Amino acid sequence: MRRERSGHTLRPTDLVHEAYLRLADQTRCRWQDRAHFLAVASQAMRRILVDHARRRGSQKRGGGSVKIPLDDALVVGTEEANGMLLSLEQALTRLAERHPQAARVIEMRFFGGMTHDECACVLGFSTRTASRHWEFAQAWLYREMAG
Repeated sequence: MRRERSGHTLRPTDLVHEAYLRLADQTRCRWQDRAHFLAVASQAMRRILVDHARRRGSQKRGGGSVKIPLDDALVVGTEEANGMLLSLEQALTRLAERHPQAARVIEMRFFGGMTHDECACVLGFSTRTASRHWEFAQAWLYREMAG
């Protein structure tokens, strides 16, 4: 969220507070370590951002989402970013059906800002495997979203 436009509707503080509220209500989760917590927090932030984009999109009644490359800045709160985030969510859901570990790596890195080392620790494989999943998933998502 560091490349946000000024005056957007979801501030980083709001995102963190909402994620905290969702995580604080966890009664059945026992945090194993920092990386495990960050993985779960990444998932919570993904859901919050997607819900926010859906709400904004529904307010505009489908207001013509525009597809932009995944590499472009994702500025939460703009029409382009909302469309991009919803398109990413759909593609990420399809990726998770076929390649769940690659989808988890994307989720942890993209939404949670975790490193390859942290992803590997949480998912129980080597850093190189996490890196391969990241590279594969990026290419898969790019192809899926471009088509």
